[in-house]
Amino acid sequence: MPSLKDLKNRIESVKSTRKITKAMQMVAAAKLRRAQESAVEARPYAERFNAVMAGLAASVGGSDSAPKLLRGTGSDQVHLLVVLTAERGLCGGFNGNIAKLARGHAEKLTAQGKTVKILTVGKKGRDAIKRDFGKYFVGHVDLGEVKRVGYADAQGIAKDILDRFDAEEFDVATIFFAEFINVVTQVPTAQQIIPAKFDATAEGESTLYDYEPDEEAILADLLPKGVATAIFSALLENGASEQGARMSAMDNATRNAGDMIDRLTIQYNRSRQAVITNELIEIISGAEAL
Repeated sequence: MPSLKDLKNRIESVKSTRKITKAMQMVAAAKLRRAQESAVEARPYAERFNAVMAGLAASVGGSDSAPKLLRGTGSDQVHLLVVLTAERGLCGGFNGNIAKLARGHAEKLTAQGKTVKILTVGKKGRDAIKRDFGKYFVGHVDLGEVKRVGYADAQGIAKDILDRFDAEEFDVATIFFAEFINVVTQVPTAQQIIPAKFDATAEGESTLYDYEPDEEAILADLLPKGVATAIFSALLENGASEQGARMSAMDNATRNAGDMIDRLTIQYNRSRQAVITNELIEIISGAEAL
């Protein structure tokens, strides 16, 4: 049974931990507002961009004149998995859920005899899947020094992916991230970006426009920007999801610390009461002996 001093030290330790988790919760709440606004404001642009691209892609179809980023290499043997996670932990299952989705996708592809290559963005994703799929790693992007993710960061990642595609290192590229729904809900998502895929409901937009130059030339210019746009949207969704998950996780940690303090305080009071009772019994017994 722990002594009174041990119990008191543990109570103080848990109180210090509760102060830290409470502070982290408040910081995450402040960052969440900005991150959520950025993610929500980017969605209309991304949706409209994809709608226009879907119309262009529908008009071009699968013709040989279509850009390579749209028609693909004609094979799906080599897959590049781009896993987007956070640089820091303490955000519940946010990083683990994205890594789990990527691992499941990789296992499915390898079971089908496909070749898998993995590019990680964020060290938590790299650490989560390194044990099982470290041999498939082909690169890593460190955003640890970036205070706020911008479009330039997405362009850098997109350039790396496009250079690998031009070098014929892979046939299909898929990004993995978490779509932000609310503070307690972030949905792990897989999105294929090469060859480009667009929502079928967005097709038909091209009937409203006359394009100059032709659709093939416009697609050849816009498809690389589409890759960067998809990655930027994923990074923004990840940013909001990370702060929402951290805020929820730190709130739970603060509550748990409070419950632990209550239990330890009760145990401390009972132990202290027992010690006092024993001392009183010894004093009374000694007095009676005299």
